Amino acid sequence: MNAADILNLDAFNTTVLKTDPFEYVVLPGFVRAECLALIRKDFPQLNKAGSIPLSQLTYGQGFKDFIDALDGTEFERAVSNKFSVDLAGKPTMFTMRAYCRPTDGKIHTDSVTKIITVLIYLNDDNWESDGGRLRLLRSENLENYAEEVPPNGGTLLAFRRSDRSYHGHESYEGPRRAIQMNWVTSQSVVNRERFRHKISTWFKRLKG
Repeated sequence: MNAADILNLDAFNTTVLKTDPFEYVVLPGFVRAECLALIRKDFPQLNKAGSIPLSQLTYGQGFKDFIDALDGTEFERAVSNKFSVDLAGKPTMFTMRAYCRPTDGKIHTDSVTKIITVLIYLNDDNWESDGGRLRLLRSENLENYAEEVPPNGGTLLAFRRSDRSYHGHESYEGPRRAIQMNWVTSQSVVNRERFRHKISTWFKRLKG
C-alpha cells in the first residue's frame, strides 16, 4: 500500500503553514477515513499511561502500514518542504499514548533534540470532552492560545520545535490515543530514549 493510500498528502501539501505563535500545521482528516478503522483495529495493546516507544510494542498489519507510510520518503519530503528544513538522513522516533492521566498535558516546548514533532490522533471522530484538546500557546499560560486542537480521529498536528513552541492541554483522564513522531538531531537521541524507557519499565516492574 502506498503512503498516499493511507495519508492525504495532497491536502497536507496545500495546507497553509501557520506562524503564530510558532510554525505549525493542523489538518483534520489527514489519515484517510477508509484506513482509519483498520489502523484502530490493529492499534497496539496498551494497558498503562505515559509515552511508550513503538519499538516496545506489537501491533497488526494495518497499523504497520500506517507507520511505514509516516516513516517513508514521501511524507519526509512533504514535511521538509512545508517547514523549509532538510530532514534527509535525520533519524525518526515514534512513541505511543493510549491513556491520559489528570496530570498529563503540562505546558512545555519539547526537547532541543527534536526538530519536527508530528502528532496524529486515533480517537473517535468527534472528541466530546473539553479536556485533552491540545492548545498551541503564545506563552506559558494555558489561556493564551492561538489554536485549540481537538484530538479527533485522523487529525494531524505538526510543528517545528523552538524555544517558544509552548503547548499543553486542560486536564483529562481516560482513553486518548495518539502517535507522536519526531525527527531528531541524531541516532544517539533515539538510543538514549529507548534506554531510558527500558530502565523506567524495569523499575516499574520491580515496584510491582
